[in-house]
Amino acid sequence: MQTLVLLAAVGLVAQLVDGSLGMGYGVTSTTLLLALGATPATASATVHLAQIGTTLSSGVSHWRMGNVDWGVVRRIAVPGAIGAFVGATVLSSVSTELAAPLMSGILLSLGVYVLVRFTAWGTPRGHLGKPLRTRFLAPLGLVGGFVDATGGGGWGPVSTPALLASGRLEPRTAIGSVSTSEFIVALSASLGFLTGLGHSGINLAWAGALLIGGVIAAPFAAWIVRYFPARVLGSVVGGMIIMTNIRTVVNSDWLPLDGTPRIAVYLLVLTVWVGAVVWSVRAHRMERSAGTDAARLPTPVRG
Repeated sequence: MQTLVLLAAVGLVAQLVDGSLGMGYGVTSTTLLLALGATPATASATVHLAQIGTTLSSGVSHWRMGNVDWGVVRRIAVPGAIGAFVGATVLSSVSTELAAPLMSGILLSLGVYVLVRFTAWGTPRGHLGKPLRTRFLAPLGLVGGFVDATGGGGWGPVSTPALLASGRLEPRTAIGSVSTSEFIVALSASLGFLTGLGHSGINLAWAGALLIGGVIAAPFAAWIVRYFPARVLGSVVGGMIIMTNIRTVVNSDWLPLDGTPRIAVYLLVLTVWVGAVVWSVRAHRMERSAGTDAARLPTPVRG
């Protein structure tokens, strides 16, 4: 019983993070399931089954708050579903441990880009409103879906930074569209795991506990992303991507650090992230103050 309560609490926190930042549910939940002794395939299958409910609730909440671009959802969800199904069937029989450092390295690079872009220059304005092309969204969805199924999470960390980096969607719209399309991805991944593992490979009680916590948190997450400053949100998202993937990179053979050097890397990344968020908060306040002062100026009278 204690395990189920703990899982429900983790599902609540994970969905709060995922719904407001566009990522984090799968990574957080899968990590806990692995710690409880689940195999990678079982952990990913259980999480994706729970996500069918949490992503549906999250999508409805984001739609009600006006955070969804349905054109983006349609063009990214279908290839995402294909990638997720393939990834689920592959993970059911093949280990993907060798691919983890490579994937984390790519995601880490995207996280650095998003963090720097939003911290230094704020919300992109040059291309906002321009439509995203299918030739960009389709491959993104395919890769995102495959990574999500094989890694127990990854749809948000792959899709959200790519949409943010395009500069054509507001952060809240990018996050809302990614969270909404994730319902189709989770459904397809679950079908893939059922095909490869069967019903015995999924812990229904664990999935139910994660689902309950996630459904409770979904409306609050959609509200947070609606009213959170865009510049600050971009910095938070970038830091989340970095912190989520830096551990895998540091622990890999690519960067064989141990003991004090590893801790130093974690502290350095955390310090830079906190500094970036503080900078973004100050910049947002200055921009808002400048806008208020400009609004107070009298309108010139033309004679």
